[in-house]
Amino acid sequence: MHIKTLLSKTWWYTKRILLWGFVSSFLYIIICRWVMPPITITQITNSFGYGLKRDYVSGKDISRNAKLAAIASEDQAFPDHGGFDWDAIEKSLKPKKKGKKTKIPLGGGASTITQQVAKNVFLWQGGGITKYIRKVPEMYFTKMIEWIWGKNRILEVYLNTIEMGPGIFGIEAAAQKYFGKKAKNLSRVEAAMIIACLPNPKRFTVKPMSRRVSWRYPQIMQQMNNIEDDEDVLALLK
Repeated sequence: MHIKTLLSKTWWYTKRILLWGFVSSFLYIIICRWVMPPITITQITNSFGYGLKRDYVSGKDISRNAKLAAIASEDQAFPDHGGFDWDAIEKSLKPKKKGKKTKIPLGGGASTITQQVAKNVFLWQGGGITKYIRKVPEMYFTKMIEWIWGKNRILEVYLNTIEMGPGIFGIEAAAQKYFGKKAKNLSRVEAAMIIACLPNPKRFTVKPMSRRVSWRYPQIMQQMNNIEDDEDVLALLK
């Protein structure tokens, strides 16, 4: 077989694989606009070592305190950006001065809630080379769910699928595990404590309360006070 023919066939198969991948992912995104993802790669990998505790609930069954805490802590620009917080990305790319300590931001990280949903629902976790392989599909899924789902659905899926403890996924499972109550009944303090375990819920435990959670959750509550009167934020808390 001539090299030209081989390259032609390879390109033919590549185009069809890409087309199949696009069509299937697009259909799955549309389905997840109304149906919670049945399982995610992160949930599968965690189930072997930690088990899997989750209980999906609708947005109306999630406390406004939990929604507010998530926005205040993880992505304060969430109501306004189109999936990417370019200001935060620019800041994260600036070189750090040698010896200068960096603070864990409240609502100022480069990874938005939308990006986290794209990664948690459709892709995989992890660093190293896989992190860079993930970037292009992460950008695709981020923009698609912004266009197709809208902010309320993105926040609802985020709070249902994010890991909030070893093998504990979603705000309902976390509320039941830590406080013995439903997610819709979480107080401001309880919601802030749960969200404070992010981004490493296996290390930053809610109960027993880790040092990181103990100093961060009061800061989250302060940020909740600062942003809760914003009209765009209020629209997402209903």
